[in-house]
Amino acid sequence: MFLLDILRRSARSLLSAKARTILTAIAIAVGAFALTLTLGASNGARSYGDNLIKTNFDPTELIVSKDKSIFSNSDNSQPQVYNPSFGNITNGSGAVTQVQMLSNSDLARLSQTKGVSTVRPSISIALQYITRDGQRKYVATMEAYSAYKKPALLAGNIPTAIPQRSIILPEGFLQALGFSNAQSAIGQNVRVAVQKQVNQSSIISSLLSGNLDSLSKTSTQPTSTETVFKIIAVTQKPSSLIQPGTALYLYSSNADVVALNDYSTQGSANYHKYLTAYVQVKDGTNTTKLKATQARIIAEGYAAQSVIDTEKTLTQVINVLQGIVTVFGLIAVVASVFGVINTMYISVLQRTREIGLMKALGMHKKDVNKLFLFEAALIGFLGGFIGSMLGLITGTLLNPWISNKLSLGGAHLLQFNISQQVILILALMLIAIIAGLMPARKAAKLDPIEALRSE
Repeated sequence: MFLLDILRRSARSLLSAKARTILTAIAIAVGAFALTLTLGASNGARSYGDNLIKTNFDPTELIVSKDKSIFSNSDNSQPQVYNPSFGNITNGSGAVTQVQMLSNSDLARLSQTKGVSTVRPSISIALQYITRDGQRKYVATMEAYSAYKKPALLAGNIPTAIPQRSIILPEGFLQALGFSNAQSAIGQNVRVAVQKQVNQSSIISSLLSGNLDSLSKTSTQPTSTETVFKIIAVTQKPSSLIQPGTALYLYSSNADVVALNDYSTQGSANYHKYLTAYVQVKDGTNTTKLKATQARIIAEGYAAQSVIDTEKTLTQVINVLQGIVTVFGLIAVVASVFGVINTMYISVLQRTREIGLMKALGMHKKDVNKLFLFEAALIGFLGGFIGSMLGLITGTLLNPWISNKLSLGGAHLLQFNISQQVILILALMLIAIIAGLMPARKAAKLDPIEALRSE
């Protein structure tokens, strides 16, 4: 018997029991629906991770720290041995933690490491305020601009080497600083203020020596300085999917940021100390050279992380979350397997005389076996197709709502891949075929004479 004839007969058998076929297919569709959304969310999360890394990390750079706990969870239950390089960092809850910091001598040592091109400290300055004539003062954060960021611009342009006393203003500050539009801000001046921390060393020294007269007003009260910057570009507000939490970052040249940081930290424990540094590797696009330089830096006692390491960390988190959600979809698929087995057994019992007649007319056992396996495969296809389509439609409809709620702009959190859906449907068909093996085997083994005698 030809395969096409067997397929047609299988389809007719399923159509003759529409209700039972649809209910069994729906059981499979539930699992297919869950797995489709899981795959879509996984694709979106991976896209998020890729875009996050591309817009925040230079693939030719290594992030280097003197304290290994920066890149990994460390045991804080035991006291740390004092190190003169300790500096203070404050976490989100306001707790102060002491970690080993990089110094200028560390930066010089790193720059002399074989394979290293340039070294720049990672500095983020909490400005006292930013303002311009006739406008209110606003708090802000400033960082050194790096060419790999490539932000979308509303106006102006960013040269390869940013001139000193130049600033890149985010879109969010336009209205606050009194600009009617982005173009009107180009070439205008703003004033940036940083506050010098209290000179703790001087105060402690005077107190210990008992020389209270030496405590001047300038040493006990914080002072600040204003610097005039010229706006050269205005950046468009990025999607939070691409640059979460960085919409109001100001960017300037590395020299200006270093100078402001030195002023604000002079006399404090964090003067000329940096949590991390960006180390650019010569020919860093070559993975072998990047890893070799990373190994040399680690051998010198530093902690170093590459973009590849960061991607692995993000991928690991995504894989864990994907695995958890996938389990729920697989539970529904496993439940549907019993539904397929039950449906096929009922079909065999109801069609016992039909099977006996087909075998009496010369139909081989293997053809009877194929007939029921094809029916199982069709049920798997129907359930997989319905579930996948419902998942695709639901995801497509939910994407704008999710993007709006999470402020993702034009980015979509659920991203579907047609090839993945095809593989999913084929996998569900295979699972349905496996579920139908026992009923098909039972049908193939029926004795035609006994089958024709059945009522």
